[in-house]
Amino acid sequence: MRRPIRTAGVLTGLILTLGGIVAAAPTSPTAPADIPACTQMAAQAGTATTDAVTAACRLGVVGDLQGCVNGLAEAGVPGGAATGACRLAAHEPR
Repeated sequence: MRRPIRTAGVLTGLILTLGGIVAAAPTSPTAPADIPACTQMAAQAGTATTDAVTAACRLGVVGDLQGCVNGLAEAGVPGGAATGACRLAAHEPR
């Protein structure tokens, strides 16, 4: 086999391998978080954005939707708005 063809084949294999590694790499744990959207929805429902609201939204980020809803309800966010805000917290920011 000629040297340029062999070199091109090796480089192609290397690029494909590295591309697969990058594609399979896990994303950062905070990537799917949208705390600002959660706190904004709570604010639109008439609740001030306090530390309690932010802490509850963080629970939604880690997947504890019930804990998030309970925390927002304790902070004064109505039930439907609390549920929607927690669902927003669990999604990737847009």
